[in-house]
Amino acid sequence: MFDRDPAARHYFEVLTTYPGVHALLLHRLNHWLWRHHLRWLSRFLSLVARLLTGIEIHPGARIGRRFFIDHGLGVVIGETAEVGDDCTLYQGVTLGGTSWEGGKRHPTLGDNVVVGAGAKVLGPISVGEGARIGSNAVVVKDVPDNATMVGIPARVARLGSEPSSLSETDQRRAETARRIGFDAYGATHDMPDPVANAINSILDHVHHTDARLQEMCTALRELGAEVNDTRIPDIDRCGMEEDPATDRASSGDPK
Repeated sequence: MFDRDPAARHYFEVLTTYPGVHALLLHRLNHWLWRHHLRWLSRFLSLVARLLTGIEIHPGARIGRRFFIDHGLGVVIGETAEVGDDCTLYQGVTLGGTSWEGGKRHPTLGDNVVVGAGAKVLGPISVGEGARIGSNAVVVKDVPDNATMVGIPARVARLGSEPSSLSETDQRRAETARRIGFDAYGATHDMPDPVANAINSILDHVHHTDARLQEMCTALRELGAEVNDTRIPDIDRCGMEEDPATDRASSGDPK
């Protein structure tokens, strides 16, 4: 809890005020009763846990170690759901089924998965290790390892890959975004999102403008013109190296 919630101050506060902790402790008991064929008792106690915490976890669900439910209100975890180690769920998350048939009906989450608020992960699908499910996404297909999923239905917005494996265009955009101090997370060239497309267009425009200016300066030097070689500061550092006190004095601001 302390690793994943900066609002946690001490053990007593966590044990007494965190419904996610209460729900998980009660689920450990209910799951033990379920495995020992005390099915009615485990279901009844899970109902009590839901009334106390607002979190519904079926006693048949299998949950790994260091599982964290932040806030938690409205979380639903189905009977055949499986959750790996070090996973985090936020409020309103549903790990639900899409069939009335018996057997495996709910998703399986790998280790270190984070599911954002309001997201729905439905059906007997697998979510790979290290995956991230965006808020309000609806996931109905398998998710690769280290992928970020967004949208309805959810699509892969980003894959956690090494920079060397990215395309030349994506590497150029990432470098331009880093240089100007902007991180266009989840913005891919094929994503049907006008904001993402606009961001990518801006990054491409900045890159081509820099290249065109460099060509013009080179051509002017070859023609004998004197070109100012003063280094142009990076955008993310513009105005940040000046002393605020000096700025106020020069502007006549008494504050």
